[in-house]
Amino acid sequence: MQEHTRKHPTETIELRFIGPIVNMAKAVETLKPLGFVDASDSVPWRELYPEYKDEDLPSVCLRGGRYREGLTQKQLADMIGIPQRHISEMENGKRPIGKEMAKRLGKALNIGYKVFL
Repeated sequence: MQEHTRKHPTETIELRFIGPIVNMAKAVETLKPLGFVDASDSVPWRELYPEYKDEDLPSVCLRGGRYREGLTQKQLADMIGIPQRHISEMENGKRPIGKEMAKRLGKALNIGYKVFL
C-alpha cells in the first residue's frame, strides 16, 4: 500500500463578516494587502457535488480530512487507538461515527469534530 510522503499545507483561514453592505468593498480592499482574497463569487460546494447526500457527508469529511493531513487509514487508526478496518468502515458509510469518536477524529485530523456528525 502506498503512503503519502508530503503533508499538505493547512495554513489558510476563511473569514466571514456580518455588517452593512455599503462597507463591503472597503473591508475587502483593507484586507487585500494582508494576503486575503475576495471569495464572495465562489459557488457553494453542494451545487458542485449534488451526488453527495447528507448521510454521506461524515464519511466524505473523514476521507478528505485524512487525505489533507497525509495519513493512511492505518496511521490514523494507530493515532486514535482503533483497528484500521473501523476507519475503512466509517469512510465507506458502513460504521456510524458517534460523538466521542468524532472528537477523537477531529483532534487527530485538526478539524472541528462536528463535521463528522
